[in-house]
Amino acid sequence: MAEKRKNPGQLVFGLDIGTRSVVGTVGYRTDETFHVVAQCERKHDTRSMLDGQIHDIDRVGQTIREVREDLEKIIGKRLYEVCIAAAGRVLRTINSAATLSFPEETTVDAEHIYTLEMLGVEKAYEDFQAVNNTGLKFYCVGYTVVRYYLNGYAMTMLDKHKAMNISVDLIATFLPDDVVDGLYKAVEIADLEVANLTLEPIAAMTAAVPNQYRMLNIALVDVGAGTSDISITRDGSIIAYGMIPKAGDELTEAIAGGLLIEFNEAERVKLEASKKGQIKFTDIMGIEHKVEPAQVHALAEGVIAEITKDISDKIKELNGDKSVSAVFVVGGGGKIHGFTEALAKEMGILPERVALRGEEVFKDIDYQYNGAVTDSTYVTPVGICLNFYEQKNNFIFVTFNEMRIKLYDNGHLTVADAAVQAGFPNDGLFPKRGPELNFTVGGKPHMVRGEVGEGAKIMLNGREVSLTSSIVAGDRITVSESTEGTAAAMTLGALPEFGSTISVIVNDRKIELPKFAEVNGSLQSEFYDIKEGDDIRMLNYYTVGQIIEFMDVILNPEMNIYVNNKKADTDTQCYDNFSVIWTMEELSLSDVSDEEAANAKASGNRKIKKIESYEDAVEAESIENSEYADDGRLDEEYVRYKEEKEEARRREEEASHVSITVFVNEDPVTLDNKTSYVFTDIFDHIDFDLNNRPPGKGIVTILNGHKAIFSEEIKDGDRLEIRWE
Repeated sequence: MAEKRKNPGQLVFGLDIGTRSVVGTVGYRTDETFHVVAQCERKHDTRSMLDGQIHDIDRVGQTIREVREDLEKIIGKRLYEVCIAAAGRVLRTINSAATLSFPEETTVDAEHIYTLEMLGVEKAYEDFQAVNNTGLKFYCVGYTVVRYYLNGYAMTMLDKHKAMNISVDLIATFLPDDVVDGLYKAVEIADLEVANLTLEPIAAMTAAVPNQYRMLNIALVDVGAGTSDISITRDGSIIAYGMIPKAGDELTEAIAGGLLIEFNEAERVKLEASKKGQIKFTDIMGIEHKVEPAQVHALAEGVIAEITKDISDKIKELNGDKSVSAVFVVGGGGKIHGFTEALAKEMGILPERVALRGEEVFKDIDYQYNGAVTDSTYVTPVGICLNFYEQKNNFIFVTFNEMRIKLYDNGHLTVADAAVQAGFPNDGLFPKRGPELNFTVGGKPHMVRGEVGEGAKIMLNGREVSLTSSIVAGDRITVSESTEGTAAAMTLGALPEFGSTISVIVNDRKIELPKFAEVNGSLQSEFYDIKEGDDIRMLNYYTVGQIIEFMDVILNPEMNIYVNNKKADTDTQCYDNFSVIWTMEELSLSDVSDEEAANAKASGNRKIKKIESYEDAVEAESIENSEYADDGRLDEEYVRYKEEKEEARRREEEASHVSITVFVNEDPVTLDNKTSYVFTDIFDHIDFDLNNRPPGKGIVTILNGHKAIFSEEIKDGDRLEIRWE
C-alpha cells in the first residue's frame, strides 16, 4: 500500500493467491463505493500450488512479485503492504457451545459474556485437539458467535439482562502454523508485508452476500481450481464454514484425459468451451483437432455430477442435514456449462435459486480502467480488499508470562485471547470456588458451596488490568493464576434439622431435649464437622440413660424406672411425649395412663377411702398400705382387674423370644432373643463394624428394596442390604 493508515482514499492492495493463478487488485473506498484502479492476473508457470496449498514458496513468491510490479506500473506508486486470504483447504472449523451458570439471578455484563465466549472457544480447542491427528500445530484465528441464549431461550443480546444461566453457540476457526508461515514467506519474497489476513470463505462472503441477505438461509460456494469453499448464513450470522477438495482442476483433468492433451492445454479448452464455435487443440501426439463446446461439456459431465453431489452433501451437513433456500456460486470453477443446474438438482431446489454471482456483485464497485473483468472469477479478490475495511486480520506477537506467542489479530484482541493462545488454563483466569460439601440428611441430598477465591492478577506493561483489556503488538502480559476459595464446611449444629427438640415428661415435669444426630451409624454432637459423603440421620428418641445425663441427676441404684408405665432400664428409648418415672416404690402401671401414673407417684401413701371405679381398683393395688372402704364393688372390680392383668402377663410370656430368619446381603441370619425386632438389631448378629467407616463413604441400608431407617421393624423373610457407598 502507498500509505500505512486506514483512511478514505488509501490504496488497498488485495492478493488472491490461487491454485492456478495469482490475482491482484488495487483500489480505495469512499463512503459505500469501492474504486478499483488496477487489476492484474499471473498464471503459475508450474504447479507450485496444489489444492490451495503453497508447495513451492520461492516460485509463488516470484509470481507475487511479478503481479506487484505490474500493478505498480499501472498506478505509478510503490506498494509495500498486501491483504491476503488463506484457502479453505487448510481451514478447520469446530462448532462449540458453552453455558455459564450463576448461583443466583445475576445481571449479565460484558465480563460475563466474554467469560462465556472464552469457555466456548476453549471447549472448541479441546474438541479440535481431540480430532487433530495431523501432527501440526494449529492456531485459533477467530470465532463467530452464532447465537446467545438467556435461561435457555435464544437472544440476540445478553448485556444487562437478568439470568440464572447464559449460553452461546459459536464457530471457532483454526489454521495450521506452517500454512500461515508459508503465505507470509511467499509475500516477503515479493518484498511485501502482510497488512491483513482473512479467510477465503469470509472474503467471498464479504463481496458476494450483503449483510441484509444473511438473515436468509443461503449458501455461498467459491469454486476455485483446487477447492470449493462453502459458507452458510442464517438469522444474520455466518453459521458454518466448510470445504471439499474438488473444484476446477478435476474438470480440467477430465477434459485432458478425454482429449489426450496436457493440463494447460485442457485448461484453455475448458475456458473456451464457454463460448460459441469450434475449439482447436493439439493432442500430445502433435495432431491438431477441432471440437464442439458440447463435446467438451460432455467430457466434464460426470465430474460435474460428482463435485456437485459432494458440495450438496457438505452444505446439508453444515446446515443441519437439510437444504438451504438458495446457493450463490463464485469462482472460475463454477462457470462451466451445467454446473449450477447440476447443483440445483442435487440440492433439490429450483434451478433459478442456484446462480453465479457476477456483475450484480460489483454494482457498488467503480472500475477506473478499461477492460475490467466483472464476473465470478474476481469476486474473491475484491472481497479480500473489502475485508480490510471490515476488520484488521493479521498476526501480531506479544509476550505472555515471558513466552513469545503469535496471535491472529481480528481487530479486537484482549488479554483473554492471549491467555487462550498461550494455553493458560481457563480455570486459572477466573476465581475458583473451594470444594463443595455433599452429604445426606434423612436420605435427602444436601450440598454446601465452598467460598469464592481471588481472580487472576493481570499486569499489562506494568499496570493492573482486566481480562477484557485490549492488547496490541509488542505488549508484555503477566498473569498470576487465580486462587481457590476455602472448602465448604458445616457443623451438625448448623443444620436446620438439628434445631428441633424432643419433649418428655419426667416425674410430672416437662423436659425439652435437643435432638441427637447419627452420622454413618455413630452418635455425634452438634459440634461434629460434617464430612464429604456423610449419611446423617436425626434421631427422634433419647434413651433413659441419656435423659438422666442431660438432667444431671444421680439415681439411687434401687430406684425403679418406668417408661409409659412399663418397667424400663437406662437403655430404653423414649420418643416425643413419652413419660418417664423413677421412684423407690415398685408400681404396677402397665395399663394406666401417663397422667394416672404421675398421680400415682405423686400420691405417695395417700389413702383412698372409697372405690368407685375400675381405676380405683387399679390404684388400690398400686399404692402400698392403702385403706379402702368396701362399698360392695371392690371384689368385683378388683377381681376383674387381677384377671385381665394375669392374662396380659401370660400373653407376654407366650410372645417372648420370637424367632425370625431374614436375609442380609443374600445370607440367612436368625434372630431369636426378642419379642420383636428393628433394623439395628441385625448388627448384633453380623460382622459389620459401624465405627470403621471408609473415607468418603456413607452407610446404605435397604429393606425389601427401599431405603430403611435403623428403627424400622423387620419381620421373618425380609431381605436386607447393608454396605458402605
